[in-house]
Amino acid sequence: MKKIIYITTLLFVMLGFNACDKGFEKENTDPIRIINTSPDKLLAPALVNTLTANMVRNRNFNNELMQVTVAQSEDEFAVFRYDFRPNIADYTWNNWYSELTNFKDIYEVASQPQYQNNSYKGISLVCEAWVFSLLTDTYGDVPFKEANLGKTGLVEPAFDPQKDIYQALFAKLEEANNLLSENVAIDVASDPVYKGNITLWRKFCNSLHLRLLLRLSGKAEVASSMIAKIKEIAETNPTKYPIFNSNAESAVLKWTGLTVTTDPFTSPYVNALREADFTITSLCNFFMLKLNFWTDPRIDISAKYGANSRNRLGIAAGSGGFVGVESGYEIGNRENKQSYFYSSGASDFSLQKNPLTGIMMTYAEVEFILAEATAKGWIAGTAANHYYNGIANAINYWVPAFSTNISGQEFTDYIAAAGLSWNDALPLESATGDSKMERIHLQKYFSLFQTDFQQWFEYRRTGHPILPKGTGLRNGGRMPARLNYPVYVQAANPTNYSKAVANMGADNINTQVWWQKP
Repeated sequence: MKKIIYITTLLFVMLGFNACDKGFEKENTDPIRIINTSPDKLLAPALVNTLTANMVRNRNFNNELMQVTVAQSEDEFAVFRYDFRPNIADYTWNNWYSELTNFKDIYEVASQPQYQNNSYKGISLVCEAWVFSLLTDTYGDVPFKEANLGKTGLVEPAFDPQKDIYQALFAKLEEANNLLSENVAIDVASDPVYKGNITLWRKFCNSLHLRLLLRLSGKAEVASSMIAKIKEIAETNPTKYPIFNSNAESAVLKWTGLTVTTDPFTSPYVNALREADFTITSLCNFFMLKLNFWTDPRIDISAKYGANSRNRLGIAAGSGGFVGVESGYEIGNRENKQSYFYSSGASDFSLQKNPLTGIMMTYAEVEFILAEATAKGWIAGTAANHYYNGIANAINYWVPAFSTNISGQEFTDYIAAAGLSWNDALPLESATGDSKMERIHLQKYFSLFQTDFQQWFEYRRTGHPILPKGTGLRNGGRMPARLNYPVYVQAANPTNYSKAVANMGADNINTQVWWQKP
């Protein structure tokens, strides 16, 4: 009897465990976990997160190097002195590679039969080219072909030479241009940049192509092919390669302009840390004195261009007016803060609230690319017109009331008063004085305000604009040529890290990337 009871009990226990096991699986299946997704769900978060990283480091790295701002710091580690901790390199590396996974997934998912959409595939390729160009221009040789393959078990990717990366980026942009030419509709709500306008994504694709071609145009071994392609896009085949023609076509993720931090399209500048950061950092004399001397509409507080004694760049006057402080000062010689950016609590024109700070690429940048190409004789046309169009649209981007008519009285008066007229008699180049390239790149510098690391990249490419050198600069007064690889990469991927360093040179901020070398 006991044996029968034991067997019966054991049977019920076994059945119970079996039932519990089935119930356990059911109860522990996450009902909100996304197993599969569609491309429209991936695009906006990837764009927001990439631009967040770009804007954070634009503010506290690019702007310090390029004399837009100056930290009021007695710390021996100060970016504006060309002296910073190696771990500053981690942030952009980690964020850019993370979002590249999402951009690549968009292409993969949009290639599946149930989600087939060539426009999403084209957009993903444009975004890949954009982010990979940021990575390689910042660090040099980086993982490319084997990047973002962790899900396949590849966790120690090889580093690709920058030359090979650039050739692959050009191929991606060619493919993207072809895919986007089909003009296949996408979900408007999925696209915070162009609201589903595929024609404008195509124009960004080809405008970005021009940016990257220009970056290699001074590299002897590829210069002729880069210049020929610039001519094809800008002059001989504009129908096949449409580019930006107005500020309205610029690639910009426009934030809401609100301070609701739970809204995914609230500017990354809106939080308590940024609030304090906006008020403790002074603007630099190099940036401020030029705008002040030009009586520039971007810092004009009149009702015509600004409002309520506030200007469109959200810059507050210091005790000396619209002036800054000198960059590169010696430790112990800190000047009192002068002009600075208003915080969101002080002005509706604060950059924290400004919807226009999510910049990928602007029309003004394209005009300055064309100005350089024309001045160098690569394409037909008048360099002065592209130069003036660049200036007008760089101002109009921030100050909509300023006219982009370069023949109009408002613009011609501004140019005359500011002393910015184009001068064909100037030499093309000069390392120390006025030249056509200095004039173009000084204005391009202001047009690249708030655009990730582009001011720094262009300075490394051209040496323009000519920046003053403070006596407190470290690193021998040399502008850093790159960021070092993140320290943890040495331990996480030692073999491929060592190969990359052997190919490039020492892993430090003075090792030039491939396109910088003669």
